[in-house]
Amino acid sequence: MSRLKPDPPAADSFREFYTQILHFLRKRTDNTSDAADMTQDVFTQWLGYQDRANVEQPRAFLFQMARNLLRDHWRRQQVRQAVHHQHGESESEPLSDERDDPMAAAQRLQRLEQLKTILAELSPRRREALMLHRFEGLSQAQIAERMGISVSMVEKHIALALLHCKQYQQRDSGKEQPK
Repeated sequence: MSRLKPDPPAADSFREFYTQILHFLRKRTDNTSDAADMTQDVFTQWLGYQDRANVEQPRAFLFQMARNLLRDHWRRQQVRQAVHHQHGESESEPLSDERDDPMAAAQRLQRLEQLKTILAELSPRRREALMLHRFEGLSQAQIAERMGISVSMVEKHIALALLHCKQYQQRDSGKEQPK
């Protein structure tokens, strides 16, 4: 299999795009390493994009990818802050005390086992969509691109997976959850 020779003008353009995107993300994040990671993610996604030969304006396309990653980054930070804030209000003891408690550790292990059981009951595609969305924080559009399916199919997979989790929880508790 022959390897393509790099096109020096194109490589220079992408080096310039890399610098511009890195600068763009640095200005909008509070962490330089996050900006560098997101910039690398932009180009990783670009290289994985199947139809990049038909992109008429690669710079605009790359910046849109950067904006999408930035939006996802902000969403994840908001969730982390909300969880941290919520935990801070509900617990007067530090987290390390909870980790030292054998009962809390046993409950955590039990919840993890339940999660493994629930996920094992899902179809592989549904499980993949849910995990990419909930655990990796990918948007539905990113999941659709990664899985090679439509966004509406991703929505259906996630909705049905969440419904399954809710039904499992209701079945496990033996009663309906409050609305």
